[in-house]
Amino acid sequence: MDILYLLVPLSVVLVLLILLALWWAVYRGQFEGVEQEGERILRDG
Repeated sequence: MDILYLLVPLSVVLVLLILLALWWAVYRGQFEGVEQEGERILRDG
């Protein structure tokens, strides 16, 4: 039971870090033009 006092806060921190990383990626434009990159590979051939 004592391990839950460690695991629950660690899991909450991990979820917050993942959400922060996802927000940062969206904010920096990492997911814009996803279709264009796939087409660029085909056009360069």
